[in-house]
Amino acid sequence: MKKFLMTVAVSALMSSSAFAANIGVSMALFDDNFLTVLRNGMQDYAKTLDGVTLQVEDAQNDVAKQQSQIQNFIASKVDAIIVNPVDTDATAAMSKIASEAGIPLVYVNREPVNVNELPEKQAFVASNEVESGTLETKEVCRLLKGKGDIVVMMGELSNQAARQRTKDIHDVIATDECKGLKIVEEQTANWSRTQGADLMTNWLSAGLKFDAVVSNNDEMAIGAIQALKAAGRAMDTVVIGGVDATQDALAAMAAGDLDVTVFQNAAGQGQGAVDAALKLAKGEKVETKVYVPFELVTPENLSKYQKSN
Repeated sequence: MKKFLMTVAVSALMSSSAFAANIGVSMALFDDNFLTVLRNGMQDYAKTLDGVTLQVEDAQNDVAKQQSQIQNFIASKVDAIIVNPVDTDATAAMSKIASEAGIPLVYVNREPVNVNELPEKQAFVASNEVESGTLETKEVCRLLKGKGDIVVMMGELSNQAARQRTKDIHDVIATDECKGLKIVEEQTANWSRTQGADLMTNWLSAGLKFDAVVSNNDEMAIGAIQALKAAGRAMDTVVIGGVDATQDALAAMAAGDLDVTVFQNAAGQGQGAVDAALKLAKGEKVETKVYVPFELVTPENLSKYQKSN
């Protein structure tokens, strides 16, 4: 019933009638597989709507650049703004300037620090991160039969998703079913495949022993896989988990390298964000938080997701 209600909420957002509008979009980063699907989802959806145009900017992972983009959107009098935040701790200031300018603001994918205190005409569209790391870690626990040493690869620590997904891991291994799991190393690789590979190489060089890699996203997990293979470790001797269900991750799963990921509907989030922005621009009410459910992906149900992200 919970998932049904969330699906209804998203469907309601996506039923916006035709409305001419110019929407400014600031993405944290263009050079990211998942965020590219999210961005393309917004742009492809906007093309199906009469009179709706998106002005999409790359913040290049620079908080100051993103704030400048938002100020430029306000100066050019866009009808609404969509932000995929570089640093979720910097969102209070963004909310303030958009609110003072009277321009609707929608955060997408990354939860703003002030999500429960957003001003009027502001909303957040994403997936509930409490589900992401929880689904991932429970499956890793099941595969390890509740016992083993794990390493954790964290995303950017300035990002709410990285903090929450890491908390999810700790919460799961604190349960009776998974209390036999032990975290032997936990470090950030900043969502990056390259940094994930480098971090894994460092761990292996230090002689670290572990049974599973639990990564906050697929990119770092793929980097870990590359480093493990380069070191000659057989992939059937280690469990690898990620989040996002990107095409590269699903290919890694099909090859037998990745054991679990969690589908995050990037295109669905993008469409929901555009519809929320249009509704707010028209003066209509939108729920403050609209969640698109996460879904567990394993080799058993892989085919269902291979064309999703």
